[in-house]
Amino acid sequence: MTHLSRYIPILDWGRRYDRATLANDLTAAVIVTVMLIPQSLAYAMLAGLPAEAGIYASIVPIILYAIFGSSRALAVGPVAVVSLLTASAIGKIAAQGTADYATAALTLAFLSGGFLVLMGLLRLGFLANFLSHPVIAGFITASGLLIAASQLKHILGIDAQGHTLPEMAVSLWAGLAQTNGVTALLGSLTLLFLFWVRGRLRPLLVRIGLSAGAAEFGAKAGPALGVVATTLAVWGLGLADAGVRVVGEVPRSLPPLTMPGFEVDLLRALIGPAILISVIGFVESVSVAQTLAAKRRQRLNPDQELVGLGAANLGAAFTGGFPVTGGFSRSVVNFDAGAETPAAGIFTAIGLALAALALTPLVYYLPNATLAATIIVAVLSLVDLSIFTRTWRYARSDFSAVAITALLTLGLGVEVGVAAGVGTSVLLHLFKTSRPHVAEVGLVPGTQHFRNIHRHEVLTDPRIVTLRVDESLYFANARTLEDLIQTRVAEGTELRHVVLMFSAVNAVDFSALESLEAINHRLRDMGVGLHLSEVKGPVMDRLSATELLHELNGRVYLSQYEAWEDLSQR
Repeated sequence: MTHLSRYIPILDWGRRYDRATLANDLTAAVIVTVMLIPQSLAYAMLAGLPAEAGIYASIVPIILYAIFGSSRALAVGPVAVVSLLTASAIGKIAAQGTADYATAALTLAFLSGGFLVLMGLLRLGFLANFLSHPVIAGFITASGLLIAASQLKHILGIDAQGHTLPEMAVSLWAGLAQTNGVTALLGSLTLLFLFWVRGRLRPLLVRIGLSAGAAEFGAKAGPALGVVATTLAVWGLGLADAGVRVVGEVPRSLPPLTMPGFEVDLLRALIGPAILISVIGFVESVSVAQTLAAKRRQRLNPDQELVGLGAANLGAAFTGGFPVTGGFSRSVVNFDAGAETPAAGIFTAIGLALAALALTPLVYYLPNATLAATIIVAVLSLVDLSIFTRTWRYARSDFSAVAITALLTLGLGVEVGVAAGVGTSVLLHLFKTSRPHVAEVGLVPGTQHFRNIHRHEVLTDPRIVTLRVDESLYFANARTLEDLIQTRVAEGTELRHVVLMFSAVNAVDFSALESLEAINHRLRDMGVGLHLSEVKGPVMDRLSATELLHELNGRVYLSQYEAWEDLSQR
């Protein structure tokens, strides 16, 4: 059972489940359910799907994640960025509102789920580390702006198209003359109300005497009040007749059994976007999950998270949904509301199922402008423009990664933007490591420590040059080290010994080994000894299996101080 619980975490936490935990999970589930109903409808609209798809994508996937996921607080379901990626991917191969569009969404969820499960089984969670934080921050910030811009057409009550910011701006400008005044007023008031709820409602409730817990619940439920108020306004005042667009009829049913499409052309068209959605969704999900787990000193298994998220997406594919992942805002709400186990997610799914059966007729008159306002308020919290100034001050290379990712996402679309961001990250890494920091060091007087001769007052010997290599050596930077040693040796006529201090070298690949052999032969021909110091065990094991140490024109020293003492006395 213990071995099996590593792969099915519910078998672990489920054995210790008690009444107190149940009470906390139920409380969290009620709060998250109230929050999820309008969000699920809104994100379905963002993905270009019928409103009920958002509810369906929030039921079975949550349950499957609770069984297979390792996070105790992560809330899984439709999220803004993944919904945008979904609309962008399937909008190119099918028209919104058609059966092919819905089938493509199911297929995208299926491919994404299969890819995530495969990565989890192969223990490839570490691959997410190749997406640097600046790239993710730039992508999410740009995506948040894109999503907010895409919802302005619903706020204004006009028709507009486009997948990039310039396209949206041109389309919105062209349709501005057809703005529906009633819709614009309703949408603007809803926006103002939701922003007020986010920042001011909780303090107000505390001031009027509510407890902290009740005030927190009221603040989280505040957006639902906007949904109820605008729905009643449209129904009671007959605003639908004035041109206000509404959700319309939503089937009263549990998630249906559905089947993704398996046509070769469809799979070929969606496999790339599915991989992109999987990686972005996993990075977003695991980031918030690790943050919440750290607050309670709990352990998160990234590989198991891949399996849990993959199972959730597979569930969405067969129950009328679309790609899902762990949501930042709802996970934080779930955590703050006291959720202790993934059972809170199961109770949330039950609440959403009851809502799908009982409450869907009540959203007929829910205006699209309200859902758009809900999306805008949610995604603008993800926009972090300070990342540009912070990376500019700290490292221009990181700033370039952020700027390239954000600008290309806004200008050319989400797929191009994130692909360019990943490519920029890899190129910057290669550029940095291809120019390793190599410091010439000397002995700090009265100690056995060696420091950079350009930063500290140190002892040096014209016959000895010690170079501290601050990077692992591999094919991209080995030649740089060769050139640097050649230049330094040419500067010193009294030079008799070159010591490479390997205290920061964790690996030496075959290309770097050949460079070291070439350096050794070149220095021997010049009558200069090549020595190594402070070589780490794994590196020494590799070098010992080669001819380098047998042909070395010098010695290998345990410490740099030992090398200094020996060579300076010769």
